Amino acid sequence: MSEFVRGLRLWFAPERIREEGDTPDYRFSLANERTFLAWIRTALALIGGGFAVDQFLPGLAWGIRAGLALGLLAAGVLCALRAVNHWVRCERAMRRGEDLPSSRFPALLSLVVALVALAMVVVVLFGWEGR
Repeated sequence: MSEFVRGLRLWFAPERIREEGDTPDYRFSLANERTFLAWIRTALALIGGGFAVDQFLPGLAWGIRAGLALGLLAAGVLCALRAVNHWVRCERAMRRGEDLPSSRFPALLSLVVALVALAMVVVVLFGWEGR
């Protein structure tokens, strides 16, 4: 079974992580859980921002409004999925005594949010009247 599929199965059966390695100090597992919850809060904020753009900017041209909203919503979905994936990967690494996994996702998420913010700056500077 591939490592990806095995990791994906652990999303829905986290008790199986206990079959690997040694139990880490509970403080590390709880810190990993707090990090997961921070990612989930970020995902919820991005999703809320996407809905806010769509619902509260009716004067914005539809294509621009939809693009900004969909960018934020997609970032929220990816962030939520990445949260559980990162939690599993870190928990496994701690149990195995390995280095924690590195990730490019924070940089990707930052770029998406920065692009949406830049687009919003352009909208604010040049107006948002739909044509």
